[in-house]
Amino acid sequence: MKKNLFDMGANFDDEWTSDNKEKPNKKTIIEVKIPEKHQLHFAKEKRRGKVVTIVKPFCLTDNDLKALLKTVKKKLGTGGTVKESTLEFQGEVQESLRVQLEKLNYRFKS
Repeated sequence: MKKNLFDMGANFDDEWTSDNKEKPNKKTIIEVKIPEKHQLHFAKEKRRGKVVTIVKPFCLTDNDLKALLKTVKKKLGTGGTVKESTLEFQGEVQESLRVQLEKLNYRFKS
């Protein structure tokens, strides 16, 4: 059978994937530190007119970071999320957040 010269459509060969871009693996090994060895600092951003308080960098596993976020959110009564090695909290909660993290033995840069 002759190959049609005007064939339109996708070529479904063995190397075909539904995604055009190669996604690199972001699995990096993070050195886990105890709370006393952390050197955290604060950052504030304005997103859509609202303030977001960011604390970084945490050297914890993902599960430990999520557990820490859950306990601090309960104590502060605010929303928050985990992104990479940072914790983001809704609102301007820097002072009360510092107090809660210092109770858990986390240290901050001067």
